[in-house]
Amino acid sequence: MQPSKGRPGSDRAGRESPVERLDGVGPGPTEEAGHLRYDDPWYDALASGWGESAGAGVPAPAAVPSARGESETGVAAADVYLEVQRSEAFQEVRRRYRRFVVPGFVAFFAWYVGYVVAATTAPELMARPVAGAVNVALVAGLGQFLTTFLFTWAYARHARLRRDRAALELRWDTQELTRGVNGGVS
Repeated sequence: MQPSKGRPGSDRAGRESPVERLDGVGPGPTEEAGHLRYDDPWYDALASGWGESAGAGVPAPAAVPSARGESETGVAAADVYLEVQRSEAFQEVRRRYRRFVVPGFVAFFAWYVGYVVAATTAPELMARPVAGAVNVALVAGLGQFLTTFLFTWAYARHARLRRDRAALELRWDTQELTRGVNGGVS
């Protein structure tokens, strides 16, 4: 693993290696006591989990606890997800999704392919003027944009009215089940 500009690297045993300073100055008194100073202006210590402990004055835990496996709990988290996938509520959310998306995709794709085929096989039809310099090809091309926005709006509306609430309930149920598997820790 390569140390990166003031960030600590680690050796193969998982212990932190000393930070090599780029400016040639040795570590200061706080750095020697285990409090590393990061001079990289692009390094966000709080976002990476370094530098902020759970409580004031309490040192952060030295190691992250290992994830619980099947041997500790008796049931793996994968079993919970398989159970949810087999549930009637999940199948209903998938049916509602397919009932909207499949016909919508077929109609939209047919409209797109029809436009491309008409543009290549019937140039005289596409060149026919509609109003002034506006011809059938321009109207159909702008219609492609309009139908894209309409389909997006319809999809978002359908999701909001028909699927989102059921999917959110499934999510909460799944989280509760996995908390039970993980011994109350999510």
